[in-house]
Amino acid sequence: MTDHSPMPVALGPGREFASIARWVRQWGARAHGIGDDAAILDVPSGTRLVVSTDTTTEDVHFRRTWITPLEIGWRATMAALSDLAAMGAEPLGVLIALGAPESWDGQLDEVLHGVGDACAAAKAPIIGGDTTRSPVLTLGITVLGTSTAPMRRDGARPGNVIYLTGALGGPGAALEAWLAGKVPRATHRARFARPVARLSMGAWCAANGATAAIDLSDGLVADASHIAAASSARLAIELASVPVLGGVLAREALASGEEYELLVTGPPGMDVAAKAARIGTLTPIGRVLAPAPAEHSGVIVKDGPRRVDPPAGYDHLSPQ
Repeated sequence: MTDHSPMPVALGPGREFASIARWVRQWGARAHGIGDDAAILDVPSGTRLVVSTDTTTEDVHFRRTWITPLEIGWRATMAALSDLAAMGAEPLGVLIALGAPESWDGQLDEVLHGVGDACAAAKAPIIGGDTTRSPVLTLGITVLGTSTAPMRRDGARPGNVIYLTGALGGPGAALEAWLAGKVPRATHRARFARPVARLSMGAWCAANGATAAIDLSDGLVADASHIAAASSARLAIELASVPVLGGVLAREALASGEEYELLVTGPPGMDVAAKAARIGTLTPIGRVLAPAPAEHSGVIVKDGPRRVDPPAGYDHLSPQ
């Protein structure tokens, strides 16, 4: 298929624009039409535009000593693209708002290289953005995608099965190790530093009967509660069914944030169909229930016959 995307526009003089021109050259074919005041995109006929923004901030989402500049760019971009995966959308383009102090100037090329690598992996062209000075490194990533039938959070129905992609606990375990002054396991660190947005799985689920979906950024129970509230339902999760990485307790995995796996509700058998289609792994971890007369919508966690108090998830605006 011929790519008719516009070529980058020539930029004027100045240190800022020289840096942008250098990044555009670095991205090569990964960047489309950068240089005008706004991007111009064609949305395929019969699809809907899906848009999301995600922010990654130094000393809030990562520390400089934890991961490399390239990993910072990759992680920030995949975190934003994960929102498209949760909607079942195909990426259309990525915009980058970069804020950085002078202390980062020598490493910004690597940060933006990481952004470019993530966009290439997701087949999502970089179509524009903005740069400014900031007290700390901040990446505001806006992602645009298209879908014929976007998944939402309000479609879970009693009788649906709850499915999960991947295995949980790595990011939480890595964070715990760093905060204790220790070196995390390589598998745990990799899940924190190099997450992968489940774009193919999200699109497959949207086309194969999924009723609701969300990506896991604040923890399994916390994010499941958003589906429960939006769908006016109860989500019953079996603790023993939740896949976890080695070295992580199942209870700890429930609260591990920034996983960027997908939690999906849908009819029985989606896991078997996904395996047959070789699209990836869906693990059944529970059921959607109607609210009991004495209970509101919410999440129930069961360990065998016992109910377990679910852990609180991460709240970005709560006092830390």
